[in-house]
Amino acid sequence: MSDVVRLTLVSHAMTDAMAAGRFADDEPLNTLGCNQIDALVDIGAVQLALTAPEIRTRQTAERLGLEPAVDARLADLDVGRWRGCPLSEPPAEEVALWLSRPESAPHGGESIEALISRVRAWLDDISGGQGRIVAVTHPAVVRAAILVALDAPSKSFWRIDIAPATRTVLHHRGRWTLRWGQR
Repeated sequence: MSDVVRLTLVSHAMTDAMAAGRFADDEPLNTLGCNQIDALVDIGAVQLALTAPEIRTRQTAERLGLEPAVDARLADLDVGRWRGCPLSEPPAEEVALWLSRPESAPHGGESIEALISRVRAWLDDISGGQGRIVAVTHPAVVRAAILVALDAPSKSFWRIDIAPATRTVLHHRGRWTLRWGQR
């Protein structure tokens, strides 16, 4: 049998920025977020646990009982000068450009296409192993991984909704596949 990688992507739990409708900054989980993680179903035994470098992902991993290595490639989408500001603050034409053109980065940060390329390279790196991997990361990274697994176009990025404190499972058996309906 060929090597099989089972990758569980865990989206970090709720933060005050998410609750208030602000672009993310490096902030801790809020009380609701802590409760969300406590209610998450056990993820089981893993051979490798990874987390993004931000506080909210590290706290999520810790509450799950993981002792993960930090992998910078799992970092959140860099929204540049929009970091921490209300979703309504950037000029509407810049937001419209960002939402409609995946190659654009009017905020001075990372484009959706750059994020997808980063996640694709990370998935390529871990695809040669075997066993169970858990990666605690951000909704944007999970969206990008789904697009890579499905070989879907980058313009589909905003059509995927990843809720806080949820799991998405991918398998690699020669190629990435999405496993839907995980508990």
